[in-house]
Amino acid sequence: MSQVRYWAVVPAAGVGRRMGSDIPKQYLSLNGRPVIEHTLNTLLSCPRLEGVYVAISPGDEWWSELAIADNPRVVRVDGGAERSHSVLNALQFMQPTAAAEDDWVLVHDAARPCLRQEDLNALIDQVKDHPVGGLLGVPVRDTMKRTVDGASVSETVVREGLWHAYTPQMFRLGTLRQALEQAQANGFVITDDASAIELAGMAPLMVDGHDDNIKITRPEDLALAEFYLKYQEAL
Repeated sequence: MSQVRYWAVVPAAGVGRRMGSDIPKQYLSLNGRPVIEHTLNTLLSCPRLEGVYVAISPGDEWWSELAIADNPRVVRVDGGAERSHSVLNALQFMQPTAAAEDDWVLVHDAARPCLRQEDLNALIDQVKDHPVGGLLGVPVRDTMKRTVDGASVSETVVREGLWHAYTPQMFRLGTLRQALEQAQANGFVITDDASAIELAGMAPLMVDGHDDNIKITRPEDLALAEFYLKYQEAL
């Protein structure tokens, strides 16, 4: 039996409309480098990962200008209309060319540049023997409210057992591919890979990470990510 390997998939075909910028958020400058370079460098710094598949929009005009695009461990694949389409495109490309059905795939958001190496390794260590897979996250600490029409509070939601779901999210290649294919065939909107696994009747493992693994979605998140990266460098 061949040794199980670990791969990363980074969906990066989005445009990030909430940022209000002229370029996709993954190419915005963060500490002098594009956001996506920070993200990919963290993944590439993990020797346990065989390679990184990056799903880029076919019309993307920025990716080819990055030095990291020529890294031999980075493979570009075409992204899709939605995040889940990009992930599925990458998985379908990987399986016949490099990866096996039982290999582990860690899907990580391009706009999460503050992932800690210790969290990446903790995810692999805690999930590698799990029958389903798992994801990084942090328990909800704030009081949670549900609103009607996005404004009026209708109830306070019990936060016990609630988590913020982060990435990477780690699943067997074949399992995740089948779950995404089934979810898309049934018309479900998939916002993260774990939800496709859940729809298939499986229960992923939550792995406690650091809450500085933020996703850049709004302009103020860039300044926060800059602070977190400098803080991590000083540790």
